[in-house]
Amino acid sequence: MRSALAEATRLLTNITPTPRLDAELLMAHALGTTRDDLLLRHLDAATPAGFPALLQRRLAHEPVAYITGTRAFWTIDLEVGPGALIPRPDSETLLEAALEHFARRTPRTILDLGTGPGTLLLAALDQWPDAEGLGIDASEPALVYARRNAERLGLAPRAAFRLGDWTGGLAGQFDLILANPPYIGTREALPREVRDHEPASALFAGADGLDDYRRIVPALPGLLAPGGCALLEIGWTQAEAVCALAAQHGLATQLYRDLGDRPRAVRLT
Repeated sequence: MRSALAEATRLLTNITPTPRLDAELLMAHALGTTRDDLLLRHLDAATPAGFPALLQRRLAHEPVAYITGTRAFWTIDLEVGPGALIPRPDSETLLEAALEHFARRTPRTILDLGTGPGTLLLAALDQWPDAEGLGIDASEPALVYARRNAERLGLAPRAAFRLGDWTGGLAGQFDLILANPPYIGTREALPREVRDHEPASALFAGADGLDDYRRIVPALPGLLAPGGCALLEIGWTQAEAVCALAAQHGLATQLYRDLGDRPRAVRLT
């Protein structure tokens, strides 16, 4: 496997910024084990028969997460596939901000708008065992993944999922509202693996990428419980526009940066 990984890394260099990592994840998947186990125990074994086919799929720009069917996020592993947005490390910024806000108490009720495969809601429920939550998404295929993930993680008794259009039809108040809405402008360029494989409805939001914020933010004052907060993921150029929109609706804001030191989340209270 050492030589196969080296060759795969070479071939993937022009496809991905993480060629060695991608090769190792695909090899581990072909072997039916974890990447750590692969690196510790199997590098001198024969290359699994299924590895070349997996490599060819990656060379055709298919996302690794769709090939392996899983993606790690926060403290959990999520099943993902076509029709569901792949969780990104940048989105963990919202969980870090939530931990700061709820340092002295537990958010008992959590709402995840645009939940996808359950990414933010299930990570939050894993973080706070006494919480319960609701995930909303306009995509039934994404909700299939979300419900399966909740069952597999043992979180189904505390997680409900509903087909919906952002805040439409919602009643009640929530301690924590999380949202990673589409925020890419329709004319913005994207890598092939994103543009050609992930659902456009989870990526694009009008010419300036702000269409869905204009629908979500006005509803937040009526959905936030006293002392609660909403955390919205944003594109790194959108902080000023989203904060201005929040101010129009009487919401105070605080900005949080991701690991690359780019504006990535806005807390609204």
